[in-house]
Amino acid sequence: MKRAAVSQPEIATLFIAASEQDSNLYYATKFIAPDSFIYMEIKGERLLVMSDLEMDRARAQASVDRVLSYSELEQKAKAQGIKDPTTVDIVHVVLKEFKIRRLLVPANFPFIHATRLQELGYSLKPKRDPFYEQRVVKTADEICHIETAQRATEDAVAAAFDTVRRATIEGGWLHLDGEVLTSERIKKLINVKLMERDCVAQHTIVAGGEQACDPHNEGSGPLPAGRSIIFDVFPRSATSRYFADMSRTIVRGAPTPDLKRLYQTVKDAQEEAIEKVKDGADGMKIHQGICARFDKAGYKTGLVNGRMQGYFHGTGHGVGLDIHEAPRISRTGSLLQEGHVVTVEPGLYYPGLGAVRIEDMVLVTKDGCHNLTDFPKSFELQEP
Repeated sequence: MKRAAVSQPEIATLFIAASEQDSNLYYATKFIAPDSFIYMEIKGERLLVMSDLEMDRARAQASVDRVLSYSELEQKAKAQGIKDPTTVDIVHVVLKEFKIRRLLVPANFPFIHATRLQELGYSLKPKRDPFYEQRVVKTADEICHIETAQRATEDAVAAAFDTVRRATIEGGWLHLDGEVLTSERIKKLINVKLMERDCVAQHTIVAGGEQACDPHNEGSGPLPAGRSIIFDVFPRSATSRYFADMSRTIVRGAPTPDLKRLYQTVKDAQEEAIEKVKDGADGMKIHQGICARFDKAGYKTGLVNGRMQGYFHGTGHGVGLDIHEAPRISRTGSLLQEGHVVTVEPGLYYPGLGAVRIEDMVLVTKDGCHNLTDFPKSFELQEP
Protein backbone atom coordinates (compact mmCIF):
# COMPACT_ATOMS: atom_id res chain seq x y z
CA MET A 1 0.00 0.00 0.00
CA LYS A 2 1.51 3.32 -1.06
CA ARG A 3 1.73 6.12 1.41
CA ALA A 4 0.12 9.36 0.39
CA ALA A 5 2.66 12.07 -0.47
CA VAL A 6 3.13 14.53 2.38
CA SER A 7 2.82 18.06 1.07
CA GLN A 8 5.46 20.52 2.23
CA PRO A 9 4.27 23.62 4.09
CA GLU A 10 4.12 26.75 1.98
CA ILE A 11 7.40 28.67 1.72
CA ALA A 12 7.65 32.44 1.19
CA THR A 13 10.53 34.51 -0.14
CA LEU A 14 11.73 37.33 2.11
CA PHE A 15 14.16 40.21 1.54
CA ILE A 16 14.99 42.94 4.02
CA ALA A 17 17.52 45.11 2.22
CA ALA A 18 18.16 48.29 0.24
CA SER A 19 17.68 47.76 -3.48
CA GLU A 20 20.34 50.34 -4.24
CA GLN A 21 22.89 47.79 -2.98
CA ASP A 22 21.02 44.51 -3.49
CA SER A 23 20.68 43.70 -7.19
CA ASN A 24 18.41 40.69 -6.57
CA LEU A 25 15.96 42.93 -4.77
CA TYR A 26 16.09 45.51 -7.54
CA TYR A 27 15.62 42.76 -10.14
CA ALA A 28 12.49 41.54 -8.31
CA THR A 29 10.93 44.95 -7.72
CA LYS A 30 12.43 47.38 -10.28
CA PHE A 31 12.30 49.86 -7.41
CA ILE A 32 15.44 51.69 -6.32
CA ALA A 33 15.78 52.89 -2.73
CA PRO A 34 18.80 53.73 -0.55
CA ASP A 35 17.21 52.46 2.68
CA SER A 36 16.16 48.93 3.61
CA PHE A 37 12.61 47.82 2.95
CA ILE A 38 10.63 44.58 3.13
CA TYR A 39 9.83 42.50 0.07
CA MET A 40 7.93 39.20 0.17
CA GLU A 41 6.70 36.65 -2.34
CA ILE A 42 3.79 34.77 -0.76
CA LYS A 43 1.56 32.28 -2.56
CA GLY A 44 2.28 33.87 -5.94
CA GLU A 45 1.77 37.44 -4.74
CA ARG A 46 4.62 39.96 -4.59
CA LEU A 47 4.39 42.42 -1.71
CA LEU A 48 6.33 45.51 -0.66
CA VAL A 49 6.11 47.04 2.79
CA MET A 50 7.09 50.70 2.59
CA SER A 51 7.40 53.68 4.86
CA ASP A 52 5.08 56.66 4.47
CA LEU A 53 7.96 58.50 2.79
CA GLU A 54 8.19 55.97 -0.06
CA MET A 55 4.59 54.74 -0.36
CA ASP A 56 3.50 56.86 -3.32
CA ARG A 57 6.72 56.38 -5.26
CA ALA A 58 6.66 52.61 -4.69
CA ARG A 59 3.07 52.33 -5.88
CA ALA A 60 3.94 54.27 -9.03
CA GLN A 61 7.26 52.60 -9.85
CA ALA A 62 7.57 49.14 -8.30
CA SER A 63 6.74 46.07 -10.38
CA VAL A 64 4.88 44.30 -7.57
CA ASP A 65 1.30 43.29 -6.87
CA ARG A 66 0.68 45.26 -3.68
CA VAL A 67 2.41 47.92 -1.60
CA LEU A 68 1.58 47.77 2.10
CA SER A 69 1.94 50.59 4.58
CA TYR A 70 4.63 50.05 7.22
CA SER A 71 2.92 52.49 9.60
CA GLU A 72 -0.43 50.68 9.33
CA LEU A 73 1.21 47.33 10.03
CA GLU A 74 3.08 48.94 12.91
CA GLN A 75 -0.24 49.95 14.45
CA LYS A 76 -1.48 46.36 14.03
CA ALA A 77 1.59 45.07 15.83
CA LYS A 78 1.04 47.49 18.68
CA ALA A 79 -2.59 46.40 18.91
CA GLN A 80 -1.27 42.84 19.27
CA GLY A 81 0.73 43.88 22.33
CA ILE A 82 4.13 44.74 20.84
CA LYS A 83 5.23 48.02 22.41
CA ASP A 84 8.01 48.99 19.99
CA PRO A 85 7.64 46.92 16.83
CA THR A 86 10.81 46.11 14.89
CA THR A 87 11.10 45.35 11.19
CA VAL A 88 10.82 41.63 11.97
CA ASP A 89 7.67 42.25 13.99
CA ILE A 90 6.15 43.89 10.91
CA VAL A 91 7.12 40.86 8.80
CA HIS A 92 5.57 38.62 11.47
CA VAL A 93 2.25 40.48 11.27
CA VAL A 94 2.05 39.86 7.51
CA LEU A 95 3.18 36.23 7.61
CA LYS A 96 0.69 35.33 10.35
CA GLU A 97 -2.15 36.45 8.11
CA PHE A 98 -0.92 34.08 5.40
CA LYS A 99 -0.15 31.29 7.90
CA ILE A 100 3.43 31.01 6.63
CA ARG A 101 6.22 29.50 8.80
CA ARG A 102 8.94 28.69 6.22
CA LEU A 103 11.06 31.34 4.53
CA LEU A 104 13.48 31.37 1.60
CA VAL A 105 16.05 34.13 2.09
CA PRO A 106 19.18 35.28 0.20
CA ALA A 107 22.55 34.09 1.47
CA ASN A 108 23.40 37.62 2.64
CA PHE A 109 20.19 37.97 4.69
CA PRO A 110 20.94 40.04 7.83
CA PHE A 111 21.90 37.79 10.74
CA ILE A 112 20.13 39.98 13.30
CA HIS A 113 16.82 39.55 11.45
CA ALA A 114 17.39 35.82 10.91
CA THR A 115 17.92 35.09 14.60
CA ARG A 116 14.82 37.05 15.60
CA LEU A 117 12.70 35.22 13.00
CA GLN A 118 13.96 31.88 14.32
CA GLU A 119 13.05 32.95 17.84
CA LEU A 120 9.53 33.55 16.54
CA GLY A 121 9.43 29.98 15.22
CA TYR A 122 10.23 30.50 11.55
CA SER A 123 12.35 28.09 9.53
CA LEU A 124 14.81 29.87 7.22
CA LYS A 125 16.40 28.40 4.11
CA PRO A 126 19.24 30.50 2.65
CA LYS A 127 19.83 30.45 -1.10
CA ARG A 128 23.10 31.31 -2.81
CA ASP A 129 23.33 33.41 -5.95
CA PRO A 130 21.97 33.34 -8.52
CA PHE A 131 18.94 33.80 -6.28
CA TYR A 132 16.81 34.36 -9.36
CA GLU A 133 18.15 31.89 -11.92
CA GLN A 134 16.47 33.79 -14.75
CA ARG A 135 18.83 36.72 -14.12
CA VAL A 136 21.67 34.74 -15.70
CA VAL A 137 20.02 34.55 -19.14
CA LYS A 138 19.60 38.08 -20.43
CA THR A 139 16.50 39.34 -22.21
CA ALA A 140 16.65 41.49 -25.34
CA ASP A 141 15.99 44.59 -23.20
CA GLU A 142 18.79 43.68 -20.80
CA ILE A 143 21.24 43.16 -23.66
CA CYS A 144 20.25 46.57 -25.01
CA HIS A 145 20.92 48.15 -21.58
CA ILE A 146 24.36 46.52 -21.41
CA GLU A 147 25.24 47.60 -24.95
CA THR A 148 24.21 51.18 -24.19
CA ALA A 149 26.54 51.24 -21.19
CA GLN A 150 29.27 49.68 -23.32
CA ARG A 151 29.01 52.37 -26.00
CA ALA A 152 29.42 55.02 -23.31
CA THR A 153 32.46 53.14 -21.99
CA GLU A 154 34.05 53.04 -25.41
CA ASP A 155 33.50 56.76 -25.98
CA ALA A 156 35.11 57.58 -22.64
CA VAL A 157 38.13 55.34 -23.26
CA ALA A 158 38.53 56.77 -26.78
CA ALA A 159 38.70 60.28 -25.29
CA ALA A 160 41.32 59.06 -22.80
CA PHE A 161 43.40 57.49 -25.56
CA ASP A 162 43.25 60.72 -27.58
CA THR A 163 44.66 62.55 -24.57
CA VAL A 164 47.46 60.02 -24.10
CA ARG A 165 48.31 60.31 -27.82
CA ARG A 166 48.88 64.04 -27.42
CA ALA A 167 51.36 63.52 -24.61
CA THR A 168 55.06 64.10 -25.10
CA ILE A 169 57.81 61.98 -23.61
CA GLU A 170 60.27 63.56 -21.20
CA GLY A 171 62.63 61.65 -18.97
CA GLY A 172 60.71 58.40 -19.31
CA TRP A 173 57.34 59.90 -18.34
CA LEU A 174 54.36 61.28 -20.26
CA HIS A 175 53.80 65.03 -20.20
CA LEU A 176 50.87 67.14 -21.39
CA ASP A 177 50.19 70.87 -21.24
CA GLY A 178 53.48 71.54 -19.48
CA GLU A 179 53.05 69.02 -16.68
CA VAL A 180 53.39 65.31 -15.97
CA LEU A 181 50.39 63.31 -17.18
CA THR A 182 48.97 61.32 -14.26
CA SER A 183 46.70 58.36 -13.80
CA GLU A 184 44.38 60.56 -11.77
CA ARG A 185 43.93 63.03 -14.64
CA ILE A 186 43.03 60.29 -17.11
CA LYS A 187 40.65 58.57 -14.68
CA LYS A 188 38.89 61.87 -14.04
CA LEU A 189 38.50 62.42 -17.79
CA ILE A 190 37.01 58.92 -18.21
CA ASN A 191 34.66 59.26 -15.26
CA VAL A 192 33.38 62.70 -16.33
CA LYS A 193 32.78 61.47 -19.89
CA LEU A 194 30.80 58.57 -18.46
CA MET A 195 28.72 60.91 -16.29
CA GLU A 196 27.86 62.88 -19.41
CA ARG A 197 26.41 59.62 -20.78
CA ASP A 198 24.42 58.91 -17.59
CA CYS A 199 26.86 56.27 -16.37
CA VAL A 200 28.62 56.11 -13.01
CA ALA A 201 32.09 54.63 -12.71
CA GLN A 202 33.86 53.50 -9.55
CA HIS A 203 37.37 52.11 -9.17
CA THR A 204 38.32 52.85 -12.77
CA ILE A 205 41.78 51.43 -13.44
CA VAL A 206 44.49 53.37 -15.27
CA ALA A 207 47.65 51.68 -14.04
CA GLY A 208 51.04 51.86 -15.72
CA GLY A 209 54.37 50.10 -15.36
CA GLU A 210 54.84 48.22 -12.10
CA GLN A 211 51.37 49.26 -10.86
CA ALA A 212 49.79 47.37 -13.77
CA CYS A 213 51.35 44.13 -12.45
CA ASP A 214 48.77 44.17 -9.63
CA PRO A 215 45.47 43.49 -11.48
CA HIS A 216 43.31 45.52 -9.07
CA ASN A 217 45.68 48.45 -8.56
CA GLU A 218 43.66 51.47 -9.74
CA GLY A 219 46.83 53.38 -10.61
CA SER A 220 48.23 56.64 -9.30
CA GLY A 221 50.85 59.23 -10.12
CA PRO A 222 52.81 59.82 -13.34
CA LEU A 223 52.20 57.57 -16.33
CA PRO A 224 55.33 55.94 -17.78
CA ALA A 225 56.50 56.06 -21.38
CA GLY A 226 57.51 52.88 -23.14
CA ARG A 227 55.73 50.70 -20.58
CA SER A 228 52.28 49.14 -20.67
CA ILE A 229 49.30 51.00 -19.21
CA ILE A 230 46.20 48.96 -18.36
CA PHE A 231 42.76 50.57 -18.64
CA ASP A 232 39.87 48.69 -17.00
CA VAL A 233 36.56 50.58 -17.11
CA PHE A 234 33.33 49.11 -15.77
CA PRO A 235 30.59 51.72 -15.26
CA ARG A 236 26.97 51.23 -14.32
CA SER A 237 24.17 52.97 -16.17
CA ALA A 238 22.42 55.41 -13.86
CA THR A 239 19.14 54.81 -15.71
CA SER A 240 19.02 51.05 -16.34
CA ARG A 241 21.38 49.95 -13.50
CA TYR A 242 23.20 47.58 -15.89
CA PHE A 243 26.99 47.42 -16.11
CA ALA A 244 29.49 47.30 -18.95
CA ASP A 245 33.10 46.13 -18.71
CA MET A 246 36.15 46.61 -20.93
CA SER A 247 39.92 46.43 -20.55
CA ARG A 248 42.60 47.59 -22.95
CA THR A 249 46.39 47.81 -22.66
CA ILE A 250 48.36 50.50 -24.44
CA VAL A 251 51.88 51.92 -24.57
CA ARG A 252 52.97 55.44 -25.51
CA GLY A 253 56.54 55.39 -26.70
CA ALA A 254 58.68 52.48 -27.82
CA PRO A 255 57.97 49.18 -26.03
CA THR A 256 60.66 46.53 -25.70
CA PRO A 257 60.44 43.47 -27.97
CA ASP A 258 59.64 41.36 -24.88
CA LEU A 259 56.74 43.62 -23.97
CA LYS A 260 55.42 43.52 -27.55
CA ARG A 261 55.56 39.72 -27.45
CA LEU A 262 53.72 39.71 -24.11
CA TYR A 263 50.93 41.82 -25.62
CA GLN A 264 50.60 39.67 -28.73
CA THR A 265 50.47 36.49 -26.64
CA VAL A 266 47.59 37.82 -24.52
CA LYS A 267 45.73 39.18 -27.56
CA ASP A 268 45.98 35.86 -29.42
CA ALA A 269 44.86 33.91 -26.35
CA GLN A 270 41.91 36.23 -25.77
CA GLU A 271 40.72 35.96 -29.36
CA GLU A 272 41.09 32.16 -29.33
CA ALA A 273 39.06 31.98 -26.11
CA ILE A 274 36.29 34.11 -27.64
CA GLU A 275 36.08 31.63 -30.52
CA LYS A 276 35.43 28.84 -27.99
CA VAL A 277 32.49 30.61 -26.35
CA LYS A 278 29.14 29.10 -27.31
CA ASP A 279 26.05 27.48 -25.82
CA GLY A 280 27.12 24.41 -23.84
CA ALA A 281 30.81 25.33 -23.67
CA ASP A 282 32.59 24.61 -20.38
CA GLY A 283 34.02 27.77 -18.82
CA MET A 284 36.57 25.71 -16.92
CA LYS A 285 37.96 24.19 -20.13
CA ILE A 286 38.17 27.59 -21.82
CA HIS A 287 40.16 28.87 -18.86
CA GLN A 288 42.40 25.82 -18.82
CA GLY A 289 43.08 26.32 -22.53
CA ILE A 290 44.40 29.82 -21.90
CA CYS A 291 46.56 28.61 -18.99
CA ALA A 292 48.03 25.87 -21.20
CA ARG A 293 48.67 28.31 -24.05
CA PHE A 294 50.51 30.75 -21.77
CA ASP A 295 52.55 27.94 -20.25
CA LYS A 296 53.52 26.63 -23.68
CA ALA A 297 54.61 30.13 -24.71
CA GLY A 298 56.99 30.18 -21.72
CA TYR A 299 54.92 32.43 -19.47
CA LYS A 300 54.95 30.61 -16.13
CA THR A 301 52.68 31.39 -13.20
CA GLY A 302 53.77 31.31 -9.57
CA LEU A 303 55.28 33.13 -6.61
CA VAL A 304 58.52 34.99 -7.26
CA ASN A 305 60.05 36.88 -4.33
CA GLY A 306 56.73 36.63 -2.49
CA ARG A 307 54.69 38.11 -5.35
CA MET A 308 52.45 36.32 -7.83
CA GLN A 309 53.31 36.66 -11.47
CA GLY A 310 51.97 35.16 -14.68
CA TYR A 311 48.25 34.43 -15.02
CA PHE A 312 46.51 34.24 -11.68
CA HIS A 313 42.90 35.34 -12.14
CA GLY A 314 39.84 34.00 -13.92
CA THR A 315 39.20 34.39 -17.62
CA GLY A 316 35.71 35.83 -17.38
CA HIS A 317 32.52 36.50 -15.46
CA GLY A 318 28.91 37.36 -16.06
CA VAL A 319 27.85 41.01 -16.35
CA GLY A 320 24.42 42.45 -15.64
CA LEU A 321 22.98 44.23 -12.63
CA ASP A 322 26.22 43.24 -10.87
CA ILE A 323 29.65 43.73 -12.36
CA HIS A 324 30.60 40.21 -11.27
CA GLU A 325 27.81 37.65 -11.47
CA ALA A 326 27.21 34.13 -12.77
CA PRO A 327 28.41 32.43 -14.90
CA ARG A 328 32.21 32.08 -14.55
CA ILE A 329 34.98 31.26 -17.00
CA SER A 330 37.57 30.16 -14.48
CA ARG A 331 39.23 27.21 -12.78
CA THR A 332 35.86 26.32 -11.20
CA GLY A 333 33.89 27.34 -14.27
CA SER A 334 30.30 27.09 -15.43
CA LEU A 335 28.54 25.67 -18.46
CA LEU A 336 27.77 28.57 -20.77
CA GLN A 337 24.25 29.03 -22.04
CA GLU A 338 22.65 30.97 -24.86
CA GLY A 339 21.76 34.40 -23.47
CA HIS A 340 24.66 34.66 -21.01
CA VAL A 341 26.69 37.86 -21.17
CA VAL A 342 30.29 37.19 -20.12
CA THR A 343 33.67 38.86 -20.25
CA VAL A 344 36.77 37.27 -21.74
CA GLU A 345 39.78 38.91 -20.10
CA PRO A 346 43.06 36.97 -19.86
CA GLY A 347 46.16 38.77 -18.63
CA LEU A 348 49.85 38.30 -17.90
CA TYR A 349 51.71 40.16 -15.16
CA TYR A 350 55.49 40.27 -14.72
CA PRO A 351 57.15 42.90 -12.51
CA GLY A 352 60.09 44.36 -14.35
CA LEU A 353 58.64 43.49 -17.75
CA GLY A 354 55.11 44.80 -17.47
CA ALA A 355 51.52 43.62 -17.67
CA VAL A 356 48.81 43.14 -20.30
CA ARG A 357 45.07 42.52 -19.93
CA ILE A 358 42.55 42.64 -22.76
CA GLU A 359 38.82 42.29 -22.09
CA ASP A 360 35.75 42.12 -24.29
CA MET A 361 32.14 41.43 -23.33
CA VAL A 362 30.31 38.80 -25.40
CA LEU A 363 26.78 37.45 -25.69
CA VAL A 364 26.66 33.65 -25.81
CA THR A 365 24.69 32.35 -28.81
CA LYS A 366 23.70 28.87 -29.91
CA ASP A 367 26.63 28.40 -32.27
CA GLY A 368 29.17 30.86 -30.88
CA CYS A 369 29.00 34.35 -29.47
CA HIS A 370 28.32 37.95 -30.46
CA ASN A 371 30.97 40.42 -29.31
CA LEU A 372 29.25 43.37 -27.63
CA THR A 373 32.54 45.28 -27.57
CA ASP A 374 33.23 47.45 -30.59
CA PHE A 375 36.60 48.96 -29.73
CA PRO A 376 39.98 48.36 -31.38
CA LYS A 377 42.82 46.45 -29.74
CA SER A 378 45.82 48.62 -30.51
CA PHE A 379 48.89 48.43 -28.32
CA GLU A 380 51.18 51.24 -29.52
CA LEU A 381 49.50 54.64 -29.52
CA GLN A 382 51.01 56.91 -32.15
CA GLU A 383 51.09 60.69 -32.02
CA PRO A 384 48.07 62.35 -33.70
